[in-house]
Amino acid sequence: MNLDEKFAYMATGQPYRDTDDELTAIRDQATLTTNAVNATADLATKETLLCQLVGSAGKRPFVNPNFRVEFGRNIHLGDDFYANYDCVMLDGAPITIGDHVLLGPKVGLYTSNHLFDATERVNGGCIAKPITIGNDCWLAANVTVLPGVTIGDHTIIGGGSVVTHDIPANVIAAGNPCQVIRPITAADKTGYTGKQFKLS
Repeated sequence: MNLDEKFAYMATGQPYRDTDDELTAIRDQATLTTNAVNATADLATKETLLCQLVGSAGKRPFVNPNFRVEFGRNIHLGDDFYANYDCVMLDGAPITIGDHVLLGPKVGLYTSNHLFDATERVNGGCIAKPITIGNDCWLAANVTVLPGVTIGDHTIIGGGSVVTHDIPANVIAAGNPCQVIRPITAADKTGYTGKQFKLS
């Protein structure tokens, strides 16, 4: 099985061996690249390294340190992606993120999970399911997104939430497990356009 076939198989949710030598080598290389991403303050260098690390990236991706990925190649970022401090993405299956997505500090996106049976788990058994985040989403600090979740466009996930199932578009959701609190409506508009700047 070639590498593309291996990653395609992993994304099906079938068990795979996490300790496979080829996967370990890719994981080690991803660690070296994320170390370089985290170490540089030069924005152009950071963006170049980040684009080399992930499977694909739109315009102006940015991550604060300490950014970590498992493989990198299964991550697809839209335009204007921003991850605040201490973001972790385990991408055994694809992580697809839309345009203008903001991740608060300590957000974790976890496509992979160890197998429940102890013997299988000790022998490196894992499963993975894709995560998809729509356009214009904000995941606040300490949000955890678990395997197989889709979050709809324009949605906000409140701080500390654990997202265990799909969340629709245009809502505010929070909790453990994360639940929809209410829709986002015209009443949420403040009139701010990005041009005002006032200090009291």
